Amino acid sequence: MTIEMREGYEGTGPGAITPDGCAVELYSRLSVGDEPDIIAGAVPAGAHILELGSGVGRMTHPLLERGFTVTAVDESAEMLERVRGARTICSPIETLDLAGEKFDVVMLASFLVHNGDDEVRRGMIDACRSHVADDGCVLIQREGEDYHTNLPRERQDPSGFTIRMLSAEPVGNGVNSVRAEYVFPDAVWTQTFLARPLTKEAFEEALGESGLKVDRYLTEDRVWVRAVPA
Repeated sequence: MTIEMREGYEGTGPGAITPDGCAVELYSRLSVGDEPDIIAGAVPAGAHILELGSGVGRMTHPLLERGFTVTAVDESAEMLERVRGARTICSPIETLDLAGEKFDVVMLASFLVHNGDDEVRRGMIDACRSHVADDGCVLIQREGEDYHTNLPRERQDPSGFTIRMLSAEPVGNGVNSVRAEYVFPDAVWTQTFLARPLTKEAFEEALGESGLKVDRYLTEDRVWVRAVPA
């Protein structure tokens, strides 16, 4: 099955590229940082987590190791083929409908809440709300305050590659076209994607439109957020 690229998204480099420009092989190489610890500290032990946009399982696998049950959702079958030990569902997040199934925790990481298409973003947050138990929570990863302005910037990963955030060019309606480059000794990948900067106020307003509210910000930089049904 061929899935068309989303408009405004592009990826280059070896291997399969997903509709939003992510390279499957690249994401299989990326290390996981402190995210699993942040998540584990914010939710009940052994919780059943619905992970929206799981990719190859970069966070799925550490969460499984910590004793959580995970249902991993991604629109890329090639990504999900790399996931081990979790139930997998191939679907776009914004149209996900698990027929009334509810989860202790719903997770929307990878800055997906900044999707440049307002309808897609609303659909993603609606999916979070419709699949979280009334006494559950939603964990969301936001962009840092200077994500679109501290450019260009680069970071050396301890595992031996360089991540470069090259540019964020306005394309209208408050949306930027962001370009990133990942340089390994044996390969280079690029990704171009659309992202909407959201102030804290705009972010909280978007949650409210879908029936969620911030419970607390989990990190000092307010990148990780715990939300609950309003």
